[in-house]
Amino acid sequence: MSLTIALAQINTCLGNVERNLEKHIALVKEARKSGADLLIFPELSLTGYVLQDLASAVAHRPTRDDPIFRPLLEASQDIDLVVGFVDEDLRSRFYIAAAYLSRGQVLHVHHKVYLPTYGLFDEGRFFAWGNSISAFDTRFGRLGMLICEDFWHASPPYLLWLDGADLLLLTSASPGRGLGSEEQLESARWVEHINRAYASLFTIFVAHANRVGYEDGLNFWGGSTVFDPNGALLARGPYHEESLALAEVDLRQIHRTRARLPLLRDERIALVQRELNRILQTS
Repeated sequence: MSLTIALAQINTCLGNVERNLEKHIALVKEARKSGADLLIFPELSLTGYVLQDLASAVAHRPTRDDPIFRPLLEASQDIDLVVGFVDEDLRSRFYIAAAYLSRGQVLHVHHKVYLPTYGLFDEGRFFAWGNSISAFDTRFGRLGMLICEDFWHASPPYLLWLDGADLLLLTSASPGRGLGSEEQLESARWVEHINRAYASLFTIFVAHANRVGYEDGLNFWGGSTVFDPNGALLARGPYHEESLALAEVDLRQIHRTRARLPLLRDERIALVQRELNRILQTS
């Protein structure tokens, strides 16, 4: 009824998958020694973020035959892993992806659904859009995974909540924007606010791993967090430095919170479906 989550807040080497893999394996060993059951890496943790035309060169498929995923699957025998990578499908379309690995198996792969193309972002030029959102079963219960921009839209976490996810795993390569305060950038404040809000609104656990470091002029701020179903902060990584942040998660908190606040019980899914159909027909 409990698990220890480790958030691997790392800097990555752009385009150097082998070097990034070495860092992953080293952190797996460190997380194991710390007693972690689940280790979460940030968005595109195996490749770096500002890939642009490098996307096809660093793509891999999450199979045991793949030279990058073979050691990761072996490492997942004793600890579950979430890793970020570029996924190439059978028709050579390239996706920003996250894979959940457990006991030598790939349990789930999520393709990023929302690709930002505003401000400093240009993902839609280089990647295909994911087209599905679903929860999946693990030895810790039913989970859901989303990648960065996916979480800033209300529908993906809502759909995962309805699909049975009691723990949402968010991976990101979120660059710093806005002045904020001396301790916290404006973008960091906003992200933490959203994560806490979803945890409280859906009475679930939300674990977020964000990367750090500089890449092509972007500053990734870290600040990885875990929130419980009451919106209480269980762990936070430091800003602007690599770390392995640990959070002890008591899954029984879901029972206690929902007994007091039965939002899931009272959710009217058929009403939502009916009104969405009406909006689609009239838009």
